[in-house]
Amino acid sequence: MWGRATLPRTLLSRALSVPLALGFTVFLPLFVALQTGAGVRDAAFWLQLLLTMYAGARLSAMVLTSRRKLLQGSFWLFVYMAMGVAPLAQAVLGQVPTPVVGPRSDLTVAIGLVLLGCLAFDVGVLLARHRPAGRAGGSQKESRPVMTHRRRLQLLTVLSFLCSAVFIMKLGGPAVFFSSRQEIIAGIEEAGVSNGDGQAGQALLRGFGTVPALLALLLYTRWLITSKFARRKVSIIVTWAALAGLNLIVNNPISNPRYWFLTVMFALLFTVFPVSAAMYRVALSMAVVVALLIFPFADRFRYDEKNYRPVETTSFLEPMALKDYDQIGMFANTITFSNSGPGHYYGRQLAGSIFFAVPRAVWPGKPRDTGVMVGQWMGTVNTNLSSPIWAELWLDFGPLGMGAGLLGMGYASARVDRRYAKRATRRSPPGSLISVVVPLVAGYSFILLRGPLLQASGRVAIAAICLALVATYRSDKSTTLR
Repeated sequence: MWGRATLPRTLLSRALSVPLALGFTVFLPLFVALQTGAGVRDAAFWLQLLLTMYAGARLSAMVLTSRRKLLQGSFWLFVYMAMGVAPLAQAVLGQVPTPVVGPRSDLTVAIGLVLLGCLAFDVGVLLARHRPAGRAGGSQKESRPVMTHRRRLQLLTVLSFLCSAVFIMKLGGPAVFFSSRQEIIAGIEEAGVSNGDGQAGQALLRGFGTVPALLALLLYTRWLITSKFARRKVSIIVTWAALAGLNLIVNNPISNPRYWFLTVMFALLFTVFPVSAAMYRVALSMAVVVALLIFPFADRFRYDEKNYRPVETTSFLEPMALKDYDQIGMFANTITFSNSGPGHYYGRQLAGSIFFAVPRAVWPGKPRDTGVMVGQWMGTVNTNLSSPIWAELWLDFGPLGMGAGLLGMGYASARVDRRYAKRATRRSPPGSLISVVVPLVAGYSFILLRGPLLQASGRVAIAAICLALVATYRSDKSTTLR
């Protein structure tokens, strides 16, 4: 028999650890850096290479860890691709998807601040790891996990069908959801919920039309995966099938942004495979391949046939330089924008994100999306630009506030990951809410990290309302799932 230290899975992990770590940390960054291009090999380039290699080392550690760390893994996956490899390719080729309007020194500062934020995130993780142990037995709240209330889950299911039905009817029927995102946007404008600069109506319509349906599907999926009782109940299976069909309409990759569909897939994957370390490792590793080879071309359904212009290139670097990975450049533009006069906002942008639902008619001075605000200052035609969390925190609170914010994110991520690893086990009850919430947050973190925060706030608030509806500390048989 195999001993605990020599299990085939362990031997496989050891065999893959060295090439995987070297591939992410050394080989891929150097392969990109050694390509020919018109980019300048200056301080910004070398700092970008250092950031990429650091993120590669941290992503390798996430893949090879013995404990599943969904939130930390998604953070480093985003940093490695969107703030590391893609900007490195742009630096090599001398091409960017969004113009960098300021001096080269602002780009260097932006890269340095991203690296500083990553270090702060890791410090937060270390602080969480060395947090003093509590009293024996812990607090009462920690000993009582949050569960899913069965009756309220049924209510959430009814609400999800009603909200999605309103969303579908407002846009003219199910067919439009299988056309293009351009048609979806046109349908929202025709529905009269997106007027002028106000986006609260659009965010609420799309949020209520998609989030409750996804959450209900995740909770029913978790129930079926972990409960023999649920798999014997025809009513539960039929409800799950109906929710799956509903999500196929409102949450499909044709009518939704790629980052939202990535959220859906991440949440479903780790809900279906809640305890599989192998699936966790495969998901993070394959996500790099998808981000490199598929994601830049995955906007096929953003436009209709008339307006779609496919990228024709023989280089795998060029799509990353011409497509959506504009996070480093937009951070640099945010620094230039701030230095041009406005300075820091001291929480004003964050307040706009928290109170996103307040209409501009009530709050005339309500802040705009940071990406939109900087884009309008730049004079770009397309103002649907990213504003990574580094830029959001820096614009509001400066470098110290940004570092503190990333440190807090690292601390919170490590604490939640540890609790998730302890409770998302084969013996955990079907109604364990953390087993659904953490995969959903891990998927949505790509949107939160990319920004702008104001755009991402609507679905966060709606998800919080839905979770508050179904959450309970009661664990009796008449209340929880079984």
